[in-house]
This record gives sequence, structure tokens and C-alpha cells, in this order.
Amino acid sequence: MTNSIQNQILGVLGGGQLGRMLIQSAINYNQDIHILDPDPNAPCKDIAQRFQAGSLKDFDTVYSFGKGCDVITVEIEAVNTDALLKLADEGKKVFPQPPILKLIQDKREQKQFYQLHGIPTADFVLTENKADVISKKDFLPAVNKLGKEGYDGRGVQILRSEADLENAFDAPGLLEKFIDFDKEIAVTVARNENGELIAYPAVECAFHPTANLVEFLFAPAQISSEIEEKAQQIAKEVILKLDMVGILAVELFVTKSGEVLVNEIAPRPHNSGHHTIEANFTSQFEQHLRAVMNWPLGDPSLRCPAAMINLLGEDGFSGPVLVEGKEVALTEKGVYIHLYGKKLTKPFRKMGHVTILDENINALKSKAYRIKELIKIKSTL
Repeated sequence: MTNSIQNQILGVLGGGQLGRMLIQSAINYNQDIHILDPDPNAPCKDIAQRFQAGSLKDFDTVYSFGKGCDVITVEIEAVNTDALLKLADEGKKVFPQPPILKLIQDKREQKQFYQLHGIPTADFVLTENKADVISKKDFLPAVNKLGKEGYDGRGVQILRSEADLENAFDAPGLLEKFIDFDKEIAVTVARNENGELIAYPAVECAFHPTANLVEFLFAPAQISSEIEEKAQQIAKEVILKLDMVGILAVELFVTKSGEVLVNEIAPRPHNSGHHTIEANFTSQFEQHLRAVMNWPLGDPSLRCPAAMINLLGEDGFSGPVLVEGKEVALTEKGVYIHLYGKKLTKPFRKMGHVTILDENINALKSKAYRIKELIKIKSTL
């Protein structure tokens, strides 16, 4: 373990906030991280040991970058998997493995994987274009998803009735039966090359009504011990069936009848695990580092109940960042502010998050709603 910490270079495709928080964990282990990102002013630019601006989708760029690393991982799925496959064939460690990334890049393949392996998920039908969606009107109400390129709520919409069919995506995708769920939860699991496997306690997510992004997160989820056990078991089954190394966020629906269904997965640190920096013994970012470097995995247990608030750019504001309410929030006990180093804001852009700790669940929720109304991301323009 000592040699790997001191000598191996970890390359990360993507230099946004996830890469930034990964580097913050890696600093404690003297772990060098090299970053490739298309934005020359990405959040990781000034804190990575080496930063390169370049396309994540260009074969030559990704291949050349990876040649200078010992282990390669991602903070975003939209990368050139052919270059990663070649690097893996040449002996580089690439986690998550390129075939897994390729599968997850297409939600159609992702859903068929669940079906093939008996992983519980909502019923679905594949669609080729808008006309195909319209021909399947009897499947409504349903969620219409693009097969590829959907991200952070884009490429996902609810079609409740025939009147909504005019909005159907005119590209390969799927219709997923609309689930009248009781709760949306997420379980993060991690696995290293040695086969060590851990699962974090389930968290409960509340989504922004229009941006389709996580607005609040509460840990632990307010679910029965039976549902908790079932959710953790399903999440472990997914990473094992994938035979994946790294960290995997598994988003799930809990139905009103007590079923637990997989919605989507993310093979990297995820918004649903940001609270772990303060709330758990091992953060998701340190856990990802441990998993891909094949170090012993850390304890995922909660230290304390927690809430997480996404700080999104306010609607109607674009330009240089102005953070309102930060000074007042800093006077509060158990409030931890994380800003992502983004110089420009725009409506609903992820600009940071706040973690709140409190042993009392009711006090925790009350404080979370109050802090959400206090901190606003606006612009100086």
C-alpha cells in the first residue's frame, strides 16, 4: 500500500467539483492526481498536480493523457471509452472498467442490463424516435428518456397523457413506466480489486420541481430496517453483477407497496453522497480513491444525521458569482459550506453544497430549510 500511495499517478477524466473534492481527499495521502478537462478554467485547475485542458471525447487526447498515468478514473461518464479500452489493454488500470462506462452511457443498455440480471426496475419499452413513442401511447403515463447524452435532468421528461406526446424525444430512447413512488433514495457502494465491498446507509432525496436536480438530501433515509436492508442488498448486487471496481451510486424508488426498484446508477462520486465528507467516517471521495487504488476500504457508517443542500445558481442570474447569506450561515453550529470554485453562475448550475449536522432529525430538517432560504447564488451583474 505504501508504494502505491507514493508512486502511482491517478489520472481523472473531468475536472469539475467531483474531481476537486477527490483531490481534497487525496492530499491527505500525498496522492498525485492529474486532471483532463475541456474547460481551461475548471474547478480543479489550480489544485491538481497536473492539469490539462482537452476534450474528454477525443480518442487521441484521452489516450495521450492516460499514457502518463498509472490508474485512470472518471468524474463524468461522457468520455471516450475506446481510448480507455486501449489503455486498459496496454496494462493501465482503468476504473470503472471501460465496458461498464460504455454500458452506462446508454440508458437503453442500462435498463436491459437490469432486466437480463433480474435486478428490480420499472417496466420499460425501447423507442427509436418521436413517432415510435407516439405509437406506444397505451404505455402512458411514462418517463421518456434519451438513450444517450442525458445528464443532470436533461433528456428526461414525464409524459402523463396523449397531450404530452408532442414533446416526445425524436431520438433513440425509452419509455419507463411512471412509478407512483413513496420515496426516492440512494445507496452508494464501493468495491476494490481485492473484492472488498461496502455499502453506505441509504439517503433520502428530494428533487427540485423544475430543474430535476437533487435539492435536498437527508441521511439516514426515513425508511424501515427491512427497506434499508433490501436497498443495500440490491445496490451490492448491481456492482457485483457489473463486476465493477470503484464507487457506484444507485438511485432507487421505494413504492407505496414497499418494493425497491433501481432507477439509475452513476459509476463515480455522486451528488447523493456529498454529505459524507462531514457526516460519515469515510467520505465518498476518499472511498473512491481507496477503491480505484486498491487500498483497504474505509468505514462507511454515519457519524451523525445529516442534511445536504445543493447550491444552485438562482433563476434569472448569469455572470460573475455573488454568494448571499454565507456570513450568516457561518455563524451556525454544524453548518459546512462547500463552494466549487466556479467563477460564473447561470440558472440552476451546481455552484456548491451545504452539509448540516444535527442529532435531532426534526431540528436538522428545520435548519436545512432555513439555510436553503438564506444562501443564494446570484451574480454581480
